[in-house]
Amino acid sequence: MIGPFSVDAYLPAFPAIGHDLSVAAIAVQQTLSAYLIAFAFMMLWHGAISDVFGRRPVIISGLIVYTIASLGGAIAGNIETLWLFRALQGMSAGTGAVLGRAMIRDRFHGPEAQRLMSQVTLVFGVAPAIAPVIGGLLLNSFGWRSVFWFMFALSCVLAVLCIRLLPETHPRVGRQRLAPRVLWRNYTSILRRREFLLLAWVPALNFAAFFIYIASAPAFLIDLLGVSSSGFAWLFIPMIAGVMVGASLSGRLAGRLAPERTVLVGYAIIFTGCALNLAVSSLGAGGIALHVLPIMIFSSGSSLIMPSVTLLMLDLFPTMRGLLSSLQSFVQFGFAALVAGSIAPALSTSLLTLSIGMSAFATASFGLWRAYLKSGVSPKTEIHS
Repeated sequence: MIGPFSVDAYLPAFPAIGHDLSVAAIAVQQTLSAYLIAFAFMMLWHGAISDVFGRRPVIISGLIVYTIASLGGAIAGNIETLWLFRALQGMSAGTGAVLGRAMIRDRFHGPEAQRLMSQVTLVFGVAPAIAPVIGGLLLNSFGWRSVFWFMFALSCVLAVLCIRLLPETHPRVGRQRLAPRVLWRNYTSILRRREFLLLAWVPALNFAAFFIYIASAPAFLIDLLGVSSSGFAWLFIPMIAGVMVGASLSGRLAGRLAPERTVLVGYAIIFTGCALNLAVSSLGAGGIALHVLPIMIFSSGSSLIMPSVTLLMLDLFPTMRGLLSSLQSFVQFGFAALVAGSIAPALSTSLLTLSIGMSAFATASFGLWRAYLKSGVSPKTEIHS
């Protein structure tokens, strides 16, 4: 939860930070940019480093760095210092998101792995819902610095728990050597694998399909639907509820349906949401709830698909699951950043263009899934140190 929590918890504090540090709003906005740039860049390396040294030390080291960075943010006396410590938070916040999935696949197989992966998806969906609430309460009660003190306390508790309880799941016998040539060879061997590219882009496109609504939230809610600036819950609560429903359903179907069948069920739900969205936006009628319902349905199908596709991807190179998870995360969040900066603004001019964008991303994702099924996955000789 650390990654999304670090973004959403301090968003309500932007005006207070600007006032206290005597800087313009754009300077405060750059604290978020510093975090996201560092977060995306390190996504490429957390997994590769864990394939060399093991999962446990990388997660613990990440939590220690995050703890120091949170302390620095809490006591920062100027905006430049806050930029620095937000970047450090970004560099370290992704270790759990990347390595948690690899650790599940290290130790569990079949239905058990799918159930646990579904729980991870569920928790990841809860974080954006509770973070702004906690951040707002702390801001109103103790000021903006209390948000960073909370992050500091949370990471301290997590670091202690991981030191005491977290097992190592990547045995020494399966680890890679820390050598530039080996790392380069491992990266290129994965990126040349057609099945990896297909499976990495399936959830990335599904995520982008509803992320255009997140990135376009002010235009979608305020300009197009006439919601007040305090009514963002109209979008985020149903969307997060959809993520939780889909993740819960994925866990229940584990062992009852094969992963491929589960994915098809997910796409049936996705295209139901797309069809309803196109119909409602074309007619331009109905209340706010009717326009948000298709997005909730879509997010349910997307989160149902995610655990199964992730497990299939992690099985392509069993000794390099950390690197696989890193690359998948980089594809997903890197493309989401591109969508937020260019595609979403172009689509946010009308309800119909947004719904067409969602349907287009979903159709492209399904096309890649069909290509994966037709590719005939077969074992491949891995690159070993």
